[in-house]
Amino acid sequence: MIEDELVKIVGPGNVIQDQAMIDEYSRDNSFVNSVRPERVVKPRNSEDVGKIVKLANETLTPVVPVSSGPPHFRGDTVPSLGGAIIVDLSGMKQIMRVDRQNRVAICEPGVTFDELITAVEKEGLRLNMPLLPRKSKSVIGSLLERDPVIMPAYHWDISDPLACVEVIFGTGDMFRTGSAAGPGSIEEQWATGQAQNEAAGPSQASFYRVIQGAQGTMGIVTWASMRCELLPRVEEPFLLGSSHLDKMLESVHWLIKLRLVNECFLLNNSNLAAIMARKWPDDYQELKGTLPPWVLFFNIAGYEYLPEERVSYQIKDMMDITQRVGAEPVKKIAKISASELLESVHRPSEEPYWKLRYKGACHDIFFLTIYDRLSELIGIMRDTADEAGFPALDMGIYLQPIVQGTNCHCEFNFFYQPENPNESSRVKELSTTATKNLTNHGAFFSRPYGESSKMIINRDAATVAALKKVKAVFDPNNIMNPGKLCF
Repeated sequence: MIEDELVKIVGPGNVIQDQAMIDEYSRDNSFVNSVRPERVVKPRNSEDVGKIVKLANETLTPVVPVSSGPPHFRGDTVPSLGGAIIVDLSGMKQIMRVDRQNRVAICEPGVTFDELITAVEKEGLRLNMPLLPRKSKSVIGSLLERDPVIMPAYHWDISDPLACVEVIFGTGDMFRTGSAAGPGSIEEQWATGQAQNEAAGPSQASFYRVIQGAQGTMGIVTWASMRCELLPRVEEPFLLGSSHLDKMLESVHWLIKLRLVNECFLLNNSNLAAIMARKWPDDYQELKGTLPPWVLFFNIAGYEYLPEERVSYQIKDMMDITQRVGAEPVKKIAKISASELLESVHRPSEEPYWKLRYKGACHDIFFLTIYDRLSELIGIMRDTADEAGFPALDMGIYLQPIVQGTNCHCEFNFFYQPENPNESSRVKELSTTATKNLTNHGAFFSRPYGESSKMIINRDAATVAALKKVKAVFDPNNIMNPGKLCF
């Protein structure tokens, strides 16, 4: 029996038998249909993972990797087929290395943001992290999903800050990407001063691009290295509020282009109130009512050499930019201070997770676009929401410049009561309609999840054909999370 073989690989305590615990993996907070896995196994190390994948190939058993703890939101960790094995990597928690000289950290997939932030801060480093991830979120899970990061000036490529990975492909073979590929073991590379900070390779290939965004359909990553940034000595955060999005976007363009800011992002009043409100629900509504429609947050930082002087001249240049566009940066808007927000975004979200505080559930629609298209696409989303009976004013909006400000992650957050079938149904239908409308007007859904993924990917038959060829190379028996994306 496969269960006996799994016990031999990971030990009896790491094969979950409890039916209630197994049921927890059959669903999440998305609208994906619930499918119960056959069993859950918790590997202890990379060797265990390789053996599990090889056993799955022998028995043609579907494998679904999971690294983050609950709650889950996008349906990518819910099996599409019955009889699947959930490979829960959350127990693999080794932080293998923090290298300040080369600004690199290496960890296993079970390490959360809270755990890694503490480790890198001890070495004077900071993660370029997403906006307020949940406390149970795996760092590697976030890197593989290409979650947008809040310091666009240090975002050099869409894959950043991911560098090298060790992956067990669907064949059961272990492979290392980038500079970690060799020669020599990782320990031998460390001994000669190598740092696993180059993502491209081996040779001319960029295998990490095959793994990122694949939702576990190509293989299972057992460790990854990521680029970090130095901790500043001096920081001066600011808020800029306005009802005119174009003023905000012009400020963002110049602040990032001239490399004046570290953290930089835009929120509408719904999302900023959801993040900063402390007493629910009254405090949320009161705070939201005192905020302008849009709030830009940015942080100016100085490092080891002449930090005060650096911050001083950057503030002067920043003031010139904002005055030119007719905006006034301040330290506080309503009850929200820039310093308090800066402190918040350097840590994971406090419990309960900020997207769940208002009504208990949240559905996200997100895509990439350029600044010139944002106003049009936001208008389309608002019209679609109103037509579906969801008040557009209750919709959260998060705009994150990425890749040094050359384009933007646009995210809409729909808060709803999961126990209310009418609200749930309304948001589900809205998601489908909005995705179609936005796609037809040029929104680029680079990370499609759930039911929308087939609608998005199947628009391009050539891409589907190419992806299936790649899948056949790395997972010829189609055991890795089958049913996701176009597989």
